[in-house]
Amino acid sequence: MIAVDLEETSVRDLNQRLHDLPADTNERAWTIVNPGGRHALLAGLTRPISVTVDGHVGYYCAGMNEAADVVIDGHAGVGVAENIMSGSVRVRGNASQAAAASGHGGLVVIEGDASARCGISMKGVDIVVGGSVGHMSAFMAQTGRLVVCGDAGHDLGDSLYEAVIYVQGEVASLGADCEEQPMTDADRAAVAGLLARAGIAGEPARFRRYGSARRLYHFHVDHADAY
Repeated sequence: MIAVDLEETSVRDLNQRLHDLPADTNERAWTIVNPGGRHALLAGLTRPISVTVDGHVGYYCAGMNEAADVVIDGHAGVGVAENIMSGSVRVRGNASQAAAASGHGGLVVIEGDASARCGISMKGVDIVVGGSVGHMSAFMAQTGRLVVCGDAGHDLGDSLYEAVIYVQGEVASLGADCEEQPMTDADRAAVAGLLARAGIAGEPARFRRYGSARRLYHFHVDHADAY
């Protein structure tokens, strides 16, 4: 285990050190202490290493992650795991806005609550939230799955494409073109699998599925003869 103290090392130097790891590195287990809410920590990791952050982080922690497994033992600021490609990012506390925004792959787990726009424009990432999510979560989500064990705020899934949302609690309101859809055995199996991967307890039978009504796929012109 390699320990790095951010009271003694800058974020820039730590990130560069991790970027410079060779593909066959034996330095695969890292612990970061005294993060102090610093921004852009662990951005752009490309090696299959495991990193645990002991404390709270600022904006865009573990952004553009590829292959690494990151655990944040605290709360996370805006854009945690933004544009994740693969690997995993786990937040043991709460996450601010835009968690896992534009994520292409991998798994993001937020054990607490996530604020507004969780999973905005997701493109294949799987997200499991142990608590609730804020308004406009999964806005313009294209592909991937969002599992919410608590409640969802207003305008869930606004302008949704082919991503799927599962919510165990209450939904304040649905966004444009998002609708509740039948929960199949395959959906229940998918939720059970994601909860197991995330290590979060839940009852798949209590979840409801939300997807795109596909009404926004085509532009409709009213009163076209007026032109």
